[in-house]
Amino acid sequence: MNRSPSIALALVIFLTTSAAYADDHTSLVAPGAKVKKLASGMQFTEGPVWLPDKKKLIFSDIPNSKLMQWNEADGLSVFRQSDHANGNILDLQGRLISCQHSARNIVRTETDGSITVMAEKFDGKRFNSPNDVAVRSDGILWFTDPPWGLWEVNEPPEIPGHWVYKLDPTTRHVEAIVKDLAMPNGIVFSPDETRLYIADTGGNKKHPDPNFRKLSAGIHCYEVNKDGKLGRKLFRTEAGSDGMAVDIKGNLYTTQGSKVHIFNADGKKLEQIDVPESPANVCFGGNDYRTLFITARTSVYSVRLKHPGAKPKGKK
Repeated sequence: MNRSPSIALALVIFLTTSAAYADDHTSLVAPGAKVKKLASGMQFTEGPVWLPDKKKLIFSDIPNSKLMQWNEADGLSVFRQSDHANGNILDLQGRLISCQHSARNIVRTETDGSITVMAEKFDGKRFNSPNDVAVRSDGILWFTDPPWGLWEVNEPPEIPGHWVYKLDPTTRHVEAIVKDLAMPNGIVFSPDETRLYIADTGGNKKHPDPNFRKLSAGIHCYEVNKDGKLGRKLFRTEAGSDGMAVDIKGNLYTTQGSKVHIFNADGKKLEQIDVPESPANVCFGGNDYRTLFITARTSVYSVRLKHPGAKPKGKK
C-alpha cells in the first residue's frame, strides 16, 4: 500500500513517542510534554518529595548519605546529611519523614532542622532497613522494611521477616500489618484512602524464610477499612515496582526497568513513559501538582501530566 509522505511521517512520530499507551486510552502525559533532566551527578537517587511551601524537591542520594534539594531557580544542592535515607514523605504538618537504611529507623526533620527518631524497633528488635513510607489522613505512617540496607553494611537481621508496619507518631506505637510479602518496597494510598498499594520486588535466596525465596514480584492492592485497618487483598499485578505515586483520578504510577508504568486503580496497564535511566521512585509536585518528578539512578527527571497528584485528605 502506498502512503503519502505526511502519513508516513505521522506514523514514525507515533511509533517513536516516549509514551506508549493502549488503543482505547488517551495518554495521561500532557500534550507535547517530554521527559526532562533536571539534575545529575548523584550515585543512586530515591525518595522524591515536593515541599509546596518552599517550592522545592527533596530526594535521597543513598550511597552518598545525603538528602539533596532542587528548585528551578537555584538548581541542585545538598539539603542535609543522612544515614543512607531512602524513602521520604511529608507528614500532615509538612515535616519531612525519612526512612534511613544504615540507622535502621524512621526519622522526622523538625521545622528548626533538628532530627527526631520516630521509631527504630519492633518488639524490642531493630528494623531491617526502612525503605518507603506513606501517610494517611489520620497522620498514621505506613512503611515497608525490606533488608536492602542490611546487605549493604553486612549487618544481621533481628526481625525474622520483611514486614510492613503502621507507626502512630503521637504514641510511637508500631504495629506489623503485612507479613506475607517477600521484599515489600513502594507503598501508597489511593486518593480516597480505601485502597493501599504495596510493591513487592520478589524473593531471593537471602530471605530468612525459604518459603518466601521464590515468590514473584507484583503490586498488591489491599482494601482499607474506615477505621484505618487493613482489609482483604483485592488483586495483585503481574509486574512489580520500586516507588509509586497516584494521581487524583486514582491512576497508579510505578517504576520498573527503564520506564514509568501507569495503571488504573484496578491494575490495568494504561501506558508507559520511557526514562533515560532506570527510575526508582516518583512523586507529584510543582505549583499545580501536575509535574511528575522521577528519581533515576544518577539523575532526577520530570514530565508534565494531565492530572494532578493526590495528597492525603488531611493535607491543606
